[in-house]
Amino acid sequence: MSDPALGLLMLGLIVVVIIMGFPTAFTLMGLGMFFGLFAYHRAGESWADNHIFDLMVQRTYGAMTNDVLISIPLFVLMGYVMERGALVDKMFYSIQLAFRRVPASLAVATLIVCTFWGIASGLVGAVVVLMGVIAFNPMLKAGYDVKLASGVITAGGTLGILIPPSVMIIVYAAVAGQSVVKLYAAAMFPGFFLAFLYLVYIIGWALLNPKIAPKLPEAETRVPVRPWISELQKSYSHKMLPALLTAAVSPARAMAITADGVRVSYGMLLRNLGYVLVPLVLTAATLWAAWWYVVIHQQPDTPAPSAAISQQLGSSAPSTAEPAEEKLQELGGASSDERKSEPETLQEMGNAELRGQGTAAPAEAGPPQAFYTYFAFTCGIMGLILLYYYWTMGAEQFEVLRLLISSVMPLGILTAVVLAVILLGITTATESAAVGAAGAFLLAFQARTLDWKRTKEAVFLTAKTTSMVCWLFVGSALFSAVFAILGGQALLESWVLSLNLTPVQFMILSQAIIFILGWPLEWTEIIVIFVPIFLPMLKHFGIDPILWGVLVFVNLQAAFLSPPVAMSAFYLKGVAPSHVTLNQIFGGMMPYMLIVIICMVLMYLWPGLTLWLPNYLYGS
Repeated sequence: MSDPALGLLMLGLIVVVIIMGFPTAFTLMGLGMFFGLFAYHRAGESWADNHIFDLMVQRTYGAMTNDVLISIPLFVLMGYVMERGALVDKMFYSIQLAFRRVPASLAVATLIVCTFWGIASGLVGAVVVLMGVIAFNPMLKAGYDVKLASGVITAGGTLGILIPPSVMIIVYAAVAGQSVVKLYAAAMFPGFFLAFLYLVYIIGWALLNPKIAPKLPEAETRVPVRPWISELQKSYSHKMLPALLTAAVSPARAMAITADGVRVSYGMLLRNLGYVLVPLVLTAATLWAAWWYVVIHQQPDTPAPSAAISQQLGSSAPSTAEPAEEKLQELGGASSDERKSEPETLQEMGNAELRGQGTAAPAEAGPPQAFYTYFAFTCGIMGLILLYYYWTMGAEQFEVLRLLISSVMPLGILTAVVLAVILLGITTATESAAVGAAGAFLLAFQARTLDWKRTKEAVFLTAKTTSMVCWLFVGSALFSAVFAILGGQALLESWVLSLNLTPVQFMILSQAIIFILGWPLEWTEIIVIFVPIFLPMLKHFGIDPILWGVLVFVNLQAAFLSPPVAMSAFYLKGVAPSHVTLNQIFGGMMPYMLIVIICMVLMYLWPGLTLWLPNYLYGS
């Protein structure tokens, strides 16, 4: 058997052995060592002197010195601390009340909680199990269709592995040699867009067939209003913003209120006034941040392009032409005719370098004129929405707002900070992971739900998960090296190139193979084993590895939803009532696999959905 044939046999065996249930990391290492003995064997050489042992040491050291992997244990620790320390049930209750008038309100609330809780934790199993305990039984008791209830939990629970911060993105960045920050920025919009498609499907199905999601009884949608709030409305105004503002200015009547043994204090008035003003403050802060980043932050005093390129060429005096000219002669040996166009070439090089650093050249300085128009339009729309919201805010809306702020806002602020510091270049991925882990501990301590036992469990599970990922990298590095040495990689590349595929056809072929592999395999095996096979071919077809990688991330959502190894289904089955069968859960997941494919098609037809944000933040 030839060496390339051995490589293909090696590739086929890994799928068979993993499906049989053997540990992936040690299977990769075992097959790599076994086939490597044949790949490196030389006649007359002792087996003990085989170079496969040297390769194993080198690959292990190379994987363990990969700086990208440092952020994995910190993000995993953040997820496990949030899982054991935060109040998911309170978040679910408040979001369900906020969407109580929407069709299939319980399913909508489940999807939203799954999305944001998945972002914070990044742990698919934890999110599916938690939401299965909290939301599955209430949906079934309300008369929801089993397929709807199971599908929304299993599909929503997988979004955490797609939307940053995600361990899957870090693993792909390490395998593909891409920037974690750019991949985070690229995966942001597609992740939320996929969640939006799920939401449209749920609401649309409930509108077309109301029997699958009956309306909740009035008793379950009534918002509990504190008695002193009702008394405050009677004393001042039925609209909460004028009532609390007037009470804060003239508190005499408010402080005379006593309801159910609770006497109103001035601190209570100020605290609740703060709750009312949160939407206004968040809107103003968001608009100001957008203005600051586009108009102020991106307009630093940049040197002229010629000066910048002269400094790069090593010139000690940028204003002097001789050093730059000598450098250009060394680099290109240009003739006198060619040197006539040096100023133009130098200008182009300077502009390109400045664009590569994410800073616009002076000729392109300043935000586009359309930004001011869109910004003014956005401010006007947000102002009208806030005006309508405050004008119609009664006691029930205020109580829902208070519940949302207390349950959702801490987690939302932590997630926004973790993503903002890395996307804006304030910290590295590892440092932002440390910020997230520290913030998770603070939230858990503030909620008083994290004791010493749960902390030990979180740390232990973090060490277990991290070691699994690291061993996967070691096994994958050894396996891929032996596979390439045997000629398997070159054989597959020559076969694909001989098909004379167009870039679109290659994109469809590669994604279809990954989609099919997602049925028997998990995302970890696909990324560390099969994704490296396609990566060298992307350059030949002119495909952006960032775009292709995000398509893979979305594609791998199906790996959690496709039987027989649909891990989300087994997670949910473990906490579901006994009368719910595995086939019912599988049936509920199938429509979401079709939505994943639709999302991928839209991403390819509209590349800006993926590439606009990283190109805007860091340059093309």
